[in-house]
Amino acid sequence: MTSELIGFALLFGTAVGLAVLTGRYLSRVFRNEPSVLDGLAPIERLLFRLIGVDPTQPMPWAQYLGAVAVTSVVWVVLAVTLLMTQTQIPVWNQGGIAPMDWTLALNTAISFLTSTNLQHYSGESGATYFSQLVVLTFLQFMSAATSLTVGVALVRSLRAESGASPGNFYGDLVRSLTRVLLPLSLLVAIGLVFAGVPMTFAPYDTIQTLQGDLVSVARGPVAAMLPIKHLGSNGGGFFGTNTAHPFENPGMATYCLHLITVFLLPMAFVCFVGYYLNRRKLGVIIFTLMTGCWLLLTIPIMQQEWAGNPVISALGIDQSAGSLEGKEMRFGTLASAFWCGVNIVIPAGALTSMHDSYTSLSGVFMLLGMQIDAFYGGVGTGFMYLFLYIIIAIFIGSLMIGRTPELLGKKVGQTEIQLAVGVIVAQPLIYLGLTAVAVLIVSQAPDGGVALGWLGNRTAGPNGYHGFTTMLYEYVSSVAGNGSGFESLGDNTPFWNLTTALAMLLGRFIPIVGTLLIGAQLYQKPFIPSSSGTLPTESYTFGALLFIVIVIIGALCFFPALAIGPIAEFLTQPR
Repeated sequence: MTSELIGFALLFGTAVGLAVLTGRYLSRVFRNEPSVLDGLAPIERLLFRLIGVDPTQPMPWAQYLGAVAVTSVVWVVLAVTLLMTQTQIPVWNQGGIAPMDWTLALNTAISFLTSTNLQHYSGESGATYFSQLVVLTFLQFMSAATSLTVGVALVRSLRAESGASPGNFYGDLVRSLTRVLLPLSLLVAIGLVFAGVPMTFAPYDTIQTLQGDLVSVARGPVAAMLPIKHLGSNGGGFFGTNTAHPFENPGMATYCLHLITVFLLPMAFVCFVGYYLNRRKLGVIIFTLMTGCWLLLTIPIMQQEWAGNPVISALGIDQSAGSLEGKEMRFGTLASAFWCGVNIVIPAGALTSMHDSYTSLSGVFMLLGMQIDAFYGGVGTGFMYLFLYIIIAIFIGSLMIGRTPELLGKKVGQTEIQLAVGVIVAQPLIYLGLTAVAVLIVSQAPDGGVALGWLGNRTAGPNGYHGFTTMLYEYVSSVAGNGSGFESLGDNTPFWNLTTALAMLLGRFIPIVGTLLIGAQLYQKPFIPSSSGTLPTESYTFGALLFIVIVIIGALCFFPALAIGPIAEFLTQPR
């Protein structure tokens, strides 16, 4: 156990060191300062000429948001069309893969567009090589680039100067792809190939097992998809079992590489904030807060899984190696739980183990991490969520000292506070409302919901608390852009495809629109130098206040649902 903990610490330290360097590089890229990849400028200019865009032309905020919306609609329409006709496309078709029906195609397109990658299909049997690369991998690049771009736009609005434009969306989008995501993905893909991850367009193979059975073995261009899956906080697996599959994650070398790439850009964006605004202390405080909160969520998951499942212990089964149910034995209990803690805080949602098999209290911390979604978070979007809590903390702290709320020299007015509160409240309303609809349908079904085929373990626990948690988890994961799930849910149905698609859309674009509107308001205001009466935001005291605000809001919004789900399951299980 001790050696594993030391390994986790070294892995985290490596990720931090790389993130600091990457954050400084991001600052140079988006300040248009000289960087190591300036040789790509001619290719970028060619792309801009092809799409008819002048990247130096600033966009007003309304036009910027309009560009985000238009590109999103275009990608969804194209993706749905290709997924519904994938069988007829003769290129990279390994054969035998059926087209997706329109509800599944719509759900899949929206899922990958929003960086959620909530997969209601099994990768190796639900999508052709063409769909995996041209549709799904492409959308993962575009969604990650969009997240990074809007995050940069928000950070620009916090500069000391005033303005009416966050920049040019298309210019930042192309730079996000050519200067950041594509080069990093290429490097990671080369490493994965050398580590044993397949990269082939050959059709599925057939092998004969030791007992003489013929078995079809899925393979494909796996290494091309995995880097952006983790770098972009996407999480979409090439195979149905995601990163637990030995072709996606052959051993501990790829385990470490995957986790470093998951950590890299969300951490680097926090460093980017400090470098770009020339407020490194602010970046350190935010990073410290995020790291502390991530540990407060991850350590209990590791502790719960290492302690074992009390229900299994009651049967007299030895659990000295922890709760092994649903774990990948190549990694074991602690490594699986550590991976879980990272991938619920950073909404990659990639799995090396079955979250549905984790102990009930582990489910509490999984849900909390996804619900708050502000500790590292996605590429750019993690800071956006934390920014909303910062606005509220500034408002409360300024009231306590009798001062007008200010953020980095810009006065925070009523409009900004209302927008921040509105976005934070909207998120739980979406997933709690949709969960209530699902519970109502199950409870009103004449056979208790058995015929629906939704909950394979709906009676787990004396009153079906686990079934409730399963449905709640699906919607929380959708709204938070995480994409992981309790896979006992029969989710490939029109109801779940359409309702989770709605949850993903609202969960993605309400925060983007809300935070960019706040940024627009702040950017237009004059800079006011701080005085002795200003609430200092670049202090650990404010960091402590921000932590308390997050805890209070989290308790008010989330505790009732947790109480009738995983907490109730824990309290009623046999001991």
